[in-house]
Amino acid sequence: MTSLPYLDAAGVRTALPWDTAVSGLETALAGDVDPENDGPRLFAPTNRGEFLMMPAVTKSSAGVKVLTIAPDNPERGLEKIQGTYLLFDESTSAPKAVMDGTELTAIRTPAVTFVGLRALAAAAPDGFPETPTVLVFGAGVQALNHLDAAAWCWPGAALQVVGRRPERVASLMEQAAERGLGVTDAGADIEAAVRAADVIITVTTSATPLFPGEWVAPNALVAAVGQHGLDARELDPSLILRSDVLVEGRASMLREAGDLIPARSAEEWQELVPPNLADAVAGRIHRTSGNPAVYCGVGMSWEDLVLATVAASPKENA
Repeated sequence: MTSLPYLDAAGVRTALPWDTAVSGLETALAGDVDPENDGPRLFAPTNRGEFLMMPAVTKSSAGVKVLTIAPDNPERGLEKIQGTYLLFDESTSAPKAVMDGTELTAIRTPAVTFVGLRALAAAAPDGFPETPTVLVFGAGVQALNHLDAAAWCWPGAALQVVGRRPERVASLMEQAAERGLGVTDAGADIEAAVRAADVIITVTTSATPLFPGEWVAPNALVAAVGQHGLDARELDPSLILRSDVLVEGRASMLREAGDLIPARSAEEWQELVPPNLADAVAGRIHRTSGNPAVYCGVGMSWEDLVLATVAASPKENA
C-alpha cells in the first residue's frame, strides 16, 4: 500500500502564502463554489470541549477536517483548535493527501477574513485609507496571523493589539517582530483605540461583546471571526444595527452566528438576504456612506477544502 503524502505545518504554510490563499478562495467563489451549498458542520462533545468534523465536496476534490476545540486551552498556553485534514480525489474517492489541520485552519481563517475585508474596502463609497489603523482583539495564533495578513493586504498599516493577559500580548508582539511586523499594544484605553481604528478584527473566545458598538467610527470595517454558536458573541447588537453586514454564508449565519441573531431575528435576516462572500467577490455588495461595515464569519468546510487542494498541488496553482 502506497503511503499518503503528508504536509506538515511548515509545508502547509509554505504552500499557502497570503496572496495564494486569498486568490485561491476568490477564484473558487467566482467559479463553482457556492457558500450556500456547504453542509452543516458536525459537532460531538469531548471531556474538554468538542470534536468538529467538516466534510466538503467540489467538482474536483473532496475532504474532511477533524478538529478538537478546547476553549480552556489558551489559558493553559495551548492552542484552542487542533486537528488534521484528509483530502480525497473526487473522481476515484481515493485518499490523496493528509495535512496539518491546525496550520490549515490558522491560515484559512485570516485568508477568508481578508476576502471579506478587501471586498468591503473596495466598495467603500467614501474611499478607504491605503495604510489603515488595524486593531486586533485577541493574542493567540489567529490574532498573529490576522495581523500578518493585514500587513500583506495593506503594507504600511499601523497594527495594534488588545489582549486580556499582558504576558500573552508580549509574546504575540515578540512573534510578530520575528515576522518583521511592528505591532503595538493598544494599552488600557480601549475606547480610544476602537474609535481611532479603521479596521477592527475580533478573534477571541469571549461570549460577551468586547466593546460598545457606538465606539466604532463611521466607515470603519469590523470582522468578527473568533466565535461560533448562537450563544457566543464578540460584537454588541447596536453595532450590527448601524452597519452594512456581509456574511460568510447565509445558511451558516442562521445556524451559528451569535453576533448577528440577537440584533435581528432569523426571520428578519432571511427577509433582508445579506450578501455572502460569493456576492462580495462578484461585486454584489452595497456600502452606505457613513455606516461601518461588519463581516461575520464562523468557519465553513468549503474553505478548508479549497485551500487543502491548493496546498496539495502548489505547482498546479502557482
